[in-house]
Formats: sequence, C-alpha cells, structure tokens
Amino acid sequence: MFGEPEKSGRGNASNTGGRIGYMWGIAGVGKGKKAGDTYYSPIFVPHHIILYMNVNPNKYIQLKGDLISLETPIVMGILNVTPDSFFAESRKQADADIDARLAAIADEGGRIVDIGGCSSRPGGTDVPEEEEMRRLLPALRLAQHYPGLAVSVDTFRAGIARRAVEEFGAAMINDISGGDLDPDMFGTAASLGVPYVLMHGRGSSATLSAGTVEGDLIVGIRKHLAERIDRLELAGVNDIIIDPGFGFGKTLEQNHELMAHLNCFGIFGMPVLVGVSRKSMIYRAAGTGPEDSLSGTTALHVLALLNGADILRVHDVREAAEAVRIVSTYKKYSNNKAQESHVDTIRNQRSD
Repeated sequence: MFGEPEKSGRGNASNTGGRIGYMWGIAGVGKGKKAGDTYYSPIFVPHHIILYMNVNPNKYIQLKGDLISLETPIVMGILNVTPDSFFAESRKQADADIDARLAAIADEGGRIVDIGGCSSRPGGTDVPEEEEMRRLLPALRLAQHYPGLAVSVDTFRAGIARRAVEEFGAAMINDISGGDLDPDMFGTAASLGVPYVLMHGRGSSATLSAGTVEGDLIVGIRKHLAERIDRLELAGVNDIIIDPGFGFGKTLEQNHELMAHLNCFGIFGMPVLVGVSRKSMIYRAAGTGPEDSLSGTTALHVLALLNGADILRVHDVREAAEAVRIVSTYKKYSNNKAQESHVDTIRNQRSD
C-alpha cells in the first residue's frame, strides 16, 4: 500500500530526516472515471502521518486543560459578532443578544462556541484587525461566564488569536486560511499550546469561496492538508483538527463529492471538523435559502457523522446534538462486533 520513504529537499523536511512517504489510497471519482469505479492515486504525505494508518486511535482534544474524548462527537455552536454573516439569524452584536446565544449553545448541548468577528461569506471583505478585535471583545468577556463552554476564536490573524487566548482564556484557534494569510499563525498556535483547526481553502479571506480545486478533489485536499500538518508539527503544534473546508473553493458538486468521501481523511488520525450548517451546498440543491435549510443541514450532519466527523460546527445546536445522539446509538448496533454477535446468535439458533 505504501511506497518506500525517500529523501526530500522540500522546506523543513530535512529537520525530521526528510523521510517522506507516498501513500496509495482510494481517491474517489476523477477525470475519466465514472461513479462506482474504484482506483488508486498517489498522495504526498509526510512519513510521520503514514504511521497513523496502522492504528485506529480513539481521538482526543485538550480543552481548557481537560482531555476530551471524541468517541462521541461534539457540537460547536456558531456565534458571529458580525453585521454581514451569510445567515442573518447568526449575527449577534448587542450584549444581550450575545449572552442569550451563549446560554442557548450551552443549554442545547454545545461543548464549544466558535466566536467570529470577520465574515467569510462569499463576496465579503476583510475588516481591519482593530475592528475585528473590537467586535470580539464583548463576546469573549461574556463567554467567561459560561465555564462549561470552551471558546474557539474564529480568526486568521495571529495577533487576534494571541489576545483571545492569553487575555480571555480561549481554548482553540479556528483558522479558515490554514495559516496562509498570516505567516505568524503556526508559531503563535504552537506557543499558545491550544488546539488548532486547519481548514482547506483557496485564496484570500475575501476569495476563499471563489476558486475551485483542480484535478482529483480528495487527493488535492489531502495533499494540501498533509503539507500544512507537517509544518504545524515542525512548529510544535500538538493538537490539530482537520476541516476539509466545505463551501470554500469548491463547486456544489465537489462539496457533495467531499461529503461522500469524508472518511478518507481518517488517514491522518486527527479529529475531523465539519462545517456545513445552512451552506449553499444545501439550499442551492434544494432551491431554497439559508433560512429554510435546517432539514437539509440535519441530513448532511447525519451523513457526516456516519462518515467520520468528530466535531460539528453548527447554527442549530439542539438539532445537531440530537443527530449526534441518534447516530451514536445507531453505530452501537452497526459495528462489526455487534454484527458478528448477531450472526453467531443466528448460527446457534439454527444449530439447536
């Protein structure tokens, strides 16, 4: 399944001996292939990641000093302190509205609140760092009144991430740019010692949704993530969460192809975050809008959970938490051991 590790002159690979492997895995449907075809494609993956392939670890993340098992997936509630996020109901700017949203996320089963002060909606524009921080401050202060919620700061700026963690106790950095928009982000994440969400996207924050992945979709995303995981680990980041970036630099068809092959990202042995809540891959397919996309969102959440999602980033926390409970119960009766036990019972009955 694997090619022999070989030397590489790429970047800092020499710091780890330059051991780079080539992995061959099911890559999905690509050019010249039709649905249902199974074929293998090469993907460039650092050698230390390949080692994960021989184990199926129970994934964990560290949140506020606690080691949290992801055997049962967890829900991350969205709190946008912006005036222009794509789903109007998610916009909270007044203190009372922010506090009510925090309380709702906590009461409805959220474990993490993802607070963002700079919209990444299609066609959106960046705001200055000072304005982003100004928007975030009330929410970061109010979130401290909810000790059961871990705060994730949704930013691509290292300076914002540092202030959120050091001054307000944020427990996670969610960077939609994958470190591409601020060269200090990886080093900052390492020095802060909090989990880092690595998302796949293309372009600047204002154009992340504009481009599309060329070539084989799954191979391209895995290569993109693998190279950045290598850099993050060399920088000293220990807790990395993978977000394949639904809705960012992908066509409608590519988003659904990505969902169908989500389990391919289990090769990294790292938690997988899925953010599809009320996005255009739902309402464009259904011919509706974000405000009418709850049912479609829940359907995709179920598919994501069945395909290996560990964290759901959502607008509708109660419904997502219910989906987690239902799918987790279903999985208890669909795993191999349960099926083998059922088969053994039938065999014993027949032998009697």
